[in-house]
Amino acid sequence: MNKDIAGIRKDYQFASLDEETTASLPMDQFEHWWEDAIASGIEEVNAFVLSTIKAGNIPNSRVVLLKGYTPEGFIFFTNYQSAKGQDIAAHPVAAMNFFWKELERQVRITGTIEKISSEESEAYFKSRPIGSQIGAWSSPQSRIIPDRIFLEEIVAENTEKFKDGNIPLPPQWGGYIIKPNEMEFWQGRSSRLHDRIQYSLHADGHWVRVRLAP
Repeated sequence: MNKDIAGIRKDYQFASLDEETTASLPMDQFEHWWEDAIASGIEEVNAFVLSTIKAGNIPNSRVVLLKGYTPEGFIFFTNYQSAKGQDIAAHPVAAMNFFWKELERQVRITGTIEKISSEESEAYFKSRPIGSQIGAWSSPQSRIIPDRIFLEEIVAENTEKFKDGNIPLPPQWGGYIIKPNEMEFWQGRSSRLHDRIQYSLHADGHWVRVRLAP
């Protein structure tokens, strides 16, 4: 074992978390922590690890950016033909993990996932910078390409094609919403005795809140 790695550790002492001070609904609790994270000035506060299931029932993870949340769930956008899009089409479930190290907090989420409406996707697409809109049309995301020049040539072609600035929503691009059925709020504590409050959605539609051992 590499002792230099094994010896890396930090004693968490920023805050605590208990059942009495958490919201009764997990999305309300997420909003409280989200507001704390925004106020703390964390860079790319909306970055989270998205895990899906690929062929062979193998986990598949990557970092993506949250673009919105509602009482129903969490929204992000991507190419539907990408690796993650193919995973979701075959297995419409996902896991999310936010880690805000500055606050010594994690939020872990599992749930079902589905596409949002094309109208919602189009509204967000139109709000993106022109370069990002061109990029959505140009990248055959997750597919093998011969070199960087190949991609740059497609970008140049689409830049010319859409030079009037009227760029429609690509048919292969849009948003997903992850609707949670389990959410865990993790607050780092000293000596690795972390606080973990878990919410689970029961069949009758109500959420049950419990404490987990660290």
